[in-house]
Amino acid sequence: MEPRHSNRTTAERDIDSVLHPYTNLIRHKEVGPLVITHGQGVRVFDEAGKDYIEGLAGLWCTSLGWGEERLVQAASAQMRKLPFYHLFSHKTHDPAVALCDRLLGMAPVPMSKVFLAGSGSEANDTAIKLIHYRANALGKPAKKKIIAREKAYHGVTVATAALTGLPFNHRGFDLPFSGVLRAGCPHHYRFAQPGESEEAFSTRLAAELDALIVAEGPDTVAAFFAEPVMGAGGVIVPPAGYFPKIQAVLDKYDVLLVVDEVICGFGRTGRMFGTETFGIRPDMMTLAKGLSSGYAPISALMVNERVYGPVAEESGRIGVFGHGYTYGGHPVSAAVAVETLNIYAERDILAHIAKVGPVLQDGLAAFRDHPLVGEKRGIGLIGALELVADKAAKTPFDPKLAAGPLVVAKAQNHGVILRAMGDSVAFSPPLVISEAEIAELLRRFGKALDEAHGDLTR
Repeated sequence: MEPRHSNRTTAERDIDSVLHPYTNLIRHKEVGPLVITHGQGVRVFDEAGKDYIEGLAGLWCTSLGWGEERLVQAASAQMRKLPFYHLFSHKTHDPAVALCDRLLGMAPVPMSKVFLAGSGSEANDTAIKLIHYRANALGKPAKKKIIAREKAYHGVTVATAALTGLPFNHRGFDLPFSGVLRAGCPHHYRFAQPGESEEAFSTRLAAELDALIVAEGPDTVAAFFAEPVMGAGGVIVPPAGYFPKIQAVLDKYDVLLVVDEVICGFGRTGRMFGTETFGIRPDMMTLAKGLSSGYAPISALMVNERVYGPVAEESGRIGVFGHGYTYGGHPVSAAVAVETLNIYAERDILAHIAKVGPVLQDGLAAFRDHPLVGEKRGIGLIGALELVADKAAKTPFDPKLAAGPLVVAKAQNHGVILRAMGDSVAFSPPLVISEAEIAELLRRFGKALDEAHGDLTR
């Protein structure tokens, strides 16, 4: 059977057939899609042959860039040998075991087991289920409330979207639901009190977390979710002293810490894990994106013995651990992930980030004097510029002006793909980007920023 409308362009067929994520579906009918046909290095190309520097590594994930032949070969070799098998009911296969063993060896704190899934959302959703399962195993059925932060992003399943602290992930979906508590966002520029230092701001947030747990009842609060650097919330880097102060409160009330490393893991912040960058001691860690450089869908949840022990005992009492995904530990994805980790090690990706990360951060900092830029923030190879209508007063633009999306649209016209989170523009290029490519990315972006300034001030 011929595809519907097979004589029409890809863009026309897309409008007829595809339900797009994170898209204004009505506007999509009017503007249509940008059709990307291929990629090489840090660039992708549209159907007209125009090149774009992918300033967000796809969706924070394509860390090795496009056209990495070793990952293609790893996938094709595994396809020929064992294209699919599962991990249910005492079954296993070499790629899954090799990956889990490798991750446990890389873990920045002692971990006991690795659960494989297909996406960051699935990994975080699994963490939520384990928190409930563990509470029941310990005979503490009331200790199940989970704290997440304003502007957090932990996924889009029903449960993980409830943890996510962004309005667009809640509106229209009847989210969040009960059992999710909200802690303050650690964005010093926006939420610190006048004259409050970063250390003092961190101390206040920790005190507010302590008060929240006490008000809810420590015997009802089970876990705290946190990204080392908050990604989709605007690339928010924690203020000085933040995580040690938060960790002390969690330890005080026996609250588990789940660190969402989906964006930060595998070098993005300059260390292999954001956990190391900020001195965090998680009980669980979720990983995805850079785990396979985005070449195959895969994620992982690492749990320590404090979590695994009660879960294993409960599965023995029930008779089965009744959770799992068909494609969790998919052999092709696992093989690609193992090869990705091999490349990181062989090419010393952390040394490369140490060399080019300051180039990106200094380049972004150079925009601080631009009339539209209120704050520059970032670390390693992740950063953001926050746009403001008034620099001195930190006054945001009227949301109707959509200043962030305007800048991103103009950047795309100039051959740079970025992402706007409100009026914060995010930068997270492939980890293999060169100094010259960073300079070109920033040059193209600067043109877009100047054009947007002209439009916004007219």
